[in-house]
Amino acid sequence: MLPTLLGTNPSDTPDAMSQNPPSPTEELQGATRASMVFERLREDILEGRLAPGEKLRIEALEARYEVGASPIREALNRLISVRLVEQFERRGFRVAALSRDDLIDLVRARRLLNEVVVRESLVHGDQAWEDEVVLAYHRMWRCPMTSPTGQTHREWEVLHRRFHASLIAACPSKWLIDFHELLFDASDRYRRLNVRERDLEHTRTEHREIMEAVVSRDVPLAVQRLNDSIDTLLSHADALGIAPRG
Repeated sequence: MLPTLLGTNPSDTPDAMSQNPPSPTEELQGATRASMVFERLREDILEGRLAPGEKLRIEALEARYEVGASPIREALNRLISVRLVEQFERRGFRVAALSRDDLIDLVRARRLLNEVVVRESLVHGDQAWEDEVVLAYHRMWRCPMTSPTGQTHREWEVLHRRFHASLIAACPSKWLIDFHELLFDASDRYRRLNVRERDLEHTRTEHREIMEAVVSRDVPLAVQRLNDSIDTLLSHADALGIAPRG
């Protein structure tokens, strides 16, 4: 008699039905959309299509990536966690700013991390890992770095990232690898701003020397080669148009 006294079953009312949690399929689709937006936003920030300090309006991003507000916000929050996006004025978002002080801090952090993650990779890497390092280098070497207009080829950027990832792929610590990736992305924004100022032949030689030091399992030399490469970011800091400290 209870259903008769109360009328319809509460779970069948429109209000209750609208509050039902999403199905597993809907959750998966939402997560997939958020991941897609995260990757595209990340790429647009790294490649400079979204400029440092640029405001990221939800409505504009919905139109840009053709998704709703929920996956946009989830992607933005994930990008905050990797320091590519900043939150301001409570609910606003913008591309993380660049500064000389931040670059100096990043270079120091990467140098310190290399002392550990490179050593761990060289100690634990097997022959298959070594072969992958050489293969990643040759794929990058065969790809033109820039177009006739001076712009970096996107394919080269992808191969460049894979090469550097291969160097530390044998490190047994996922935490260290993830932290290395975070710092690599953050400092890569500065490198890409200065591509036209780079000596292309020096860049090719630099990467060959890194590869040779790594496959020879010479830890001190490999760390030195990588840190020397990172230091070139500082040597070109003035050309980036970033204001000096103070």
